[in-house]
Formats: sequence, structure tokens, C-alpha cells
Amino acid sequence: MKFHEKLLKLRKEKGLSQEELGMEMQVSRQTISKWESGQSYPDFTKLVMLSDYFHMTLDELVKDLDVQEVRENPLTNEKIDSIYRISQEVDSVLQNKTAKNVGKGICWFLIGSCIFLCVVFLVSFILHLIFPESTMFWRTY
Repeated sequence: MKFHEKLLKLRKEKGLSQEELGMEMQVSRQTISKWESGQSYPDFTKLVMLSDYFHMTLDELVKDLDVQEVRENPLTNEKIDSIYRISQEVDSVLQNKTAKNVGKGICWFLIGSCIFLCVVFLVSFILHLIFPESTMFWRTY
């Protein structure tokens, strides 16, 4: 019996759903599904947790494991680590861009505010020149 068949049998014998076993192993239901379908294999730590959970030795748990099949399937942890590193790099780039964008936004806001105040001052000054008697635009003391 292959590992994935044995895992499925053990889980059903205990009356557990994939989700319940996943919670015990601290993995998702989808991960348990992949283990049971033979699409992937647990890492060593999870194998030890499974053997403890089912009160079996590692040898009993993985007996009849097709080693060649494991060798042909690249280790998922290496893929996950590389994806995690890439996602961290992307996050840091995005955070830097966000910080730069915030800085640019503040700069443009200040420039726009200065331009607006200059335009208001200029318009009020021109109106004062056109209507020197009016105290509405420019108050003289």
C-alpha cells in the first residue's frame, strides 16, 4: 500500500475529515487532499507529526512509499521557500514605491496649495486695482 493510500485509510479509520486532520497537522484541507491523492508528500516534520498522531513509527507510516516517485516530484518546500522569498521582495518593492508615492503626493499637494494661494492673492490684488473703492477684495487701513 502506498503512503497516500495508507494516509487516506488511517484518516477514515479515525473518522476524521480532511479539514479536521489538516487542523491537527497545522495545514490546509487542500494539503491533506494533495497528500492523499499522491500529488505531493509531507515534509519530514509533518511525517513525524502524522506518525505521532496515528501512534505509528515512521517506518510503519511510510512503508511501501515509492521512493522513486518522491524523487521525481521536486520538493515543495524548496518551491514554497523560493515563492516566499520572491513575495517578500515584491512586498518590499511595493512598500518602497508606496512610500515614494506618498512623498510625491505630499510634495504635489504643497506645490498645488502654494499655486492656489498665489492665484487667489493675484486675483484679489487685480480686483483691488480695478475696484479701489471696494473693501470687499482688499481692506485698506
